[in-house]
Amino acid sequence: MIAPPLPVRYADIEAAAVRIEGHVHHTPIVTSTRLNEILGVDLRLKCENLQRIGAFKARGAHNAVLALDDATAARGVVTHSSGNHAAALSLAARTRGIAARIVMPENAPLAKVDSVMRLGGEISFCAPTIAAREEAAARIIAETGATLIHPYDHPMVIAGQGTAARELLLAEPALDAIMAPVGGGGLMSGTAVAARAIRPGIRIVATEPEQADDAWRSWSSGVLTPGDPPRTVADGLRTTLGHNGFTILTALLDDFSTVSEAAIVEAMRLVWEVTKLVIEPSAAVPIAALMEGKPDLAGARVGVILTGGNVDLFELPWS
Repeated sequence: MIAPPLPVRYADIEAAAVRIEGHVHHTPIVTSTRLNEILGVDLRLKCENLQRIGAFKARGAHNAVLALDDATAARGVVTHSSGNHAAALSLAARTRGIAARIVMPENAPLAKVDSVMRLGGEISFCAPTIAAREEAAARIIAETGATLIHPYDHPMVIAGQGTAARELLLAEPALDAIMAPVGGGGLMSGTAVAARAIRPGIRIVATEPEQADDAWRSWSSGVLTPGDPPRTVADGLRTTLGHNGFTILTALLDDFSTVSEAAIVEAMRLVWEVTKLVIEPSAAVPIAALMEGKPDLAGARVGVILTGGNVDLFELPWS
């Protein structure tokens, strides 16, 4: 049987890299001797916490917004997001000179709400459920004619997110494995497409909180399974896996690890203390997986995408 084509191809990621050039940062790749000793691997950290708006989401948002034709762009864009995509879309819309209307859950971190407001996004708050987000976004679309830029399942967003892994793998072609966290699956999907194209034999590993494990359950069962209301400290991963992400991860993923809340907090603090890099809980999830030995990558050269660094300094998880 011939497998159906994936919704995002490596050519789409290459086109995205050209489209967003000059609008996002080529973030640094760092390593830490001490962190390597603690975790027992040879890490290469792709620092998307140092990306514009403090997260990888700037890549996908810019790719999607810059790809719109002028007539469509003039009606503005809309999304629903707990924070990082909201800020990224606000920035991309400001770059294009169009309106960005953002639906955010009422429990979104204050630092992320402030970022959206600073960048000119028009915020509508809703209940902290996927259904409430989608209903509020649909109302705005009906009222304004704005285009929905889905936070993680839009093919142009997935292609844009894949440029982070592309940069990492072109700079570090000898990686044995590559890891990223999964919320809605946009980053992990783009990462998987880029990794399989650039280094076919690489081990592609997704990671997720145990308290928000719908993507792991979907991948394990082969059936897209909606998640229960997530209760994880990793606020950027309080979403459910999208259809396009499910298709890509089912086809390309090698391993999937889930981690405890305690490990996420410990990993976040470890990275802060050892590397002096400020990361948010979602970014710590792959490090937590390495701490817990899931999967066993001892001695391997591992690339990890540190997804973001937007935290409320008055609400640190260890304070």
